[in-house]
Amino acid sequence: MKLIIQIPCYNEAGTLAIALNDLPRKVEGFDTVEWLIIDDGSADDTVAVARANGVDHVVRHTRNRGLAYAFMTGIDACLKLGADVIVNTDADNQYDAADIPALTAPIVSGAADLAIGARPIREIEHFSPVKKVLQRLGSWVVRITSKTDVADAPSGFRAMSSTAARRFVLFNNYTYTLETIIQAGQHNLGVVSVPVGVNADLRPSRLVKSIPSYINRSILTIIRIFVIYRPARFFGAIAAFFLLIALLIGLRFVYFYAVGDGQGHIQSLILAGALLTIGFQTVLVCFLADVVAANRRLLEDIRFSQKSHILRADAAELEGRDRRSVH
Repeated sequence: MKLIIQIPCYNEAGTLAIALNDLPRKVEGFDTVEWLIIDDGSADDTVAVARANGVDHVVRHTRNRGLAYAFMTGIDACLKLGADVIVNTDADNQYDAADIPALTAPIVSGAADLAIGARPIREIEHFSPVKKVLQRLGSWVVRITSKTDVADAPSGFRAMSSTAARRFVLFNNYTYTLETIIQAGQHNLGVVSVPVGVNADLRPSRLVKSIPSYINRSILTIIRIFVIYRPARFFGAIAAFFLLIALLIGLRFVYFYAVGDGQGHIQSLILAGALLTIGFQTVLVCFLADVVAANRRLLEDIRFSQKSHILRADAAELEGRDRRSVH
């Protein structure tokens, strides 16, 4: 069994050595533990620091592509390197690396395909009250959407099986944390939360540039999740709202018409008709979005099959090379 611990990095020369120093080289259940960093277009000495501290693999972007893209680059690299289990953690040493054995244990035992490190959010002093609320809101949205029981969905500290890793397809360039859980839930993969510790804050968050920006991005991410993964529920709720308002306004007109005062409320009839039109159009959008979502799931299954086939072929070719080199 091979474990690869990956760390997405962007100008992390100041903290990477601290994070790497805490990473384990031996974890129960694994024959090999390797480290991989994804250099997301860093302009500092991130790669030099990584190599100086014993990193086994370095994958580089020529320019900054964002956290979600770097995460997926790392996943693809780990799979090509033959990882059975992948752990993702941060370069700022936010998460306690001593909890990696606990995080990988459900994967090794087969109890889960994805294990999410659950931080003690309420006890983290450098998290603002607004951020704590949004963290809980994001976790609630993910639980509803994915039908999983994840305590800390925005946590980037997670372990995943190779099967789960091959399933991930990201549409959001901002972060990978929420979508990967939802996709795991939709594909009936086992998802568990594992309590983990956190370390002292070494630098400000790169994702949270300001509270207004974080709120804006979080809300847009949550809305986009519903649109992509629960389109029928999202557009159905909008359609139901317009149709209900139209019904109430229409009943109001009928009432006044019945008592002989209908001529003074023609505006209500016009508004009810307009809202009914909007409501029925939204119902059509709801059906179309649901069909698109079904096609997306089909394409994800095709992609999973193709990716599995390619990885098996690469593994067979590598094994053949090793045999020829022995002889």
